[in-house]
Amino acid sequence: MILRGVIPASGQWRRGAPEDHLLALPDHSRAVRILIWRLKTLQSMVVIGLTGGIGSGKSEAARILEQLGAVVVNADRVGHATYRSGTSTWHAIVQAFGLEVVGHDGEIDRRRLGAIVFGDPGRLKRLNEIVWPAIRQALEARIARERHDDSSAAIVIEAAVLLEAGWDDLVDEVWVVDAPEPEVQSRLVARGMSREDVRARSQFQLSRDERNGRAQVLIRNDTDLKGLEVAIRKAWDGRLEKRRR
Repeated sequence: MILRGVIPASGQWRRGAPEDHLLALPDHSRAVRILIWRLKTLQSMVVIGLTGGIGSGKSEAARILEQLGAVVVNADRVGHATYRSGTSTWHAIVQAFGLEVVGHDGEIDRRRLGAIVFGDPGRLKRLNEIVWPAIRQALEARIARERHDDSSAAIVIEAAVLLEAGWDDLVDEVWVVDAPEPEVQSRLVARGMSREDVRARSQFQLSRDERNGRAQVLIRNDTDLKGLEVAIRKAWDGRLEKRRR
């Protein structure tokens, strides 16, 4: 069984749904892989999947978790490494989108690539089909390495598309950072993004309700940085308490 909690709240954890449905997946190899990952959760180190909508504050949450002793793995940075010049992923991207996405240094220019795919669902889907499997493989390797070292209480996979990409089967718990829409808009505009850019990027992510509904731990980021830190610490202490049981 998985436990579901909303932070901040009364401190009570609500029971979630069992994961037996994973074993009924039509893709048997995938089901076996998921089962293997779930058996690994019997080990002491927990793997947390940290996600949230654009501008929700998940990067700040990751920084706080790192200060608390977690090993944080940023899926975006992992992704950038998977399509460095000369890799098979680099060649697949160039074949799909042309040399125009290659910068003067020979690397993929993410700004050019983003301008091509965002706003075009078909092209974005094609990019995800190329990149997501490579990122998944790299995440699996990193998690295995950290589990072997066993030097931390937790590994945190920070990924905006954790749920969309199906990487949640790699983690023991999904933590979602949630912020009110007006605050999200204000933060992103302050960073220099136009409201049109915000809408264009948000439309390819799960809705706020869908994302929140799949969280084992829901962290409300609706006050300030101090409030977020308090919420993260409360969730972290709850996780450590569960490990001691």
